[in-house]
Amino acid sequence: MTTDKTALIIGASRGLGLGLVQRLHEDGWRIIATVRNAQAPGELGKLDGVQVETLEMNDTQQLDALQQRLNGQVLDLLFVNAGVMGPLPQDLEGVATQDIGELFMTNAVAPIRVARRLAGQLREGSGVLAFMSSILGSVTIPDGAEIPLYKASKAALNSMINSFVVDLQRPDLSVLAMHPGWVKTAMGGENAEIDVLTSTRGMLEQIKAQAGKGGLRFINYKGETLTW
Repeated sequence: MTTDKTALIIGASRGLGLGLVQRLHEDGWRIIATVRNAQAPGELGKLDGVQVETLEMNDTQQLDALQQRLNGQVLDLLFVNAGVMGPLPQDLEGVATQDIGELFMTNAVAPIRVARRLAGQLREGSGVLAFMSSILGSVTIPDGAEIPLYKASKAALNSMINSFVVDLQRPDLSVLAMHPGWVKTAMGGENAEIDVLTSTRGMLEQIKAQAGKGGLRFINYKGETLTW
């Protein structure tokens, strides 16, 4: 299958980000993918035709440089995937202030900085802006008591997405906060419920289904609506 669609995946060196690139590649998309070091792309480098760019998401100078390099390119999908678990164990008494700051910067603030620079390049009428959120970001979900800082960082991301959408003033744009499921990755662990293939295949299906619908949605990889 071939397509004229272009996707930019932020954070694609491994896990779900790499899986998304693989699914898009199989589907015939043109793909731009970021990693912290484009000179050492790992598995990403085995995919023909993928444009690999260097990006440390928390570095605003690197964000500005990426924006300049991609200036003028029309995107059909911008998926901000990069995120971290944060310090373990998540002991609220012993955690360092710097570690909390880095967790919230990476998981909640930097994704919006990416979107602010690049959302304007999403195709009018059918573009999709997706963020890798988590069902743990729902303040109504009691799960995740052992990782309260990670859970709070994803709730913060969801809140930041809401605020960003208000400022964006792009009712044509489909904006997705996506829960990938509990996935067997370095972060999810071997006891997780599904593999990367199942998760990323489902997320791509939802991205394609939501294109052109406009508005903000919090959904999982199956397309089920989640409670904010």
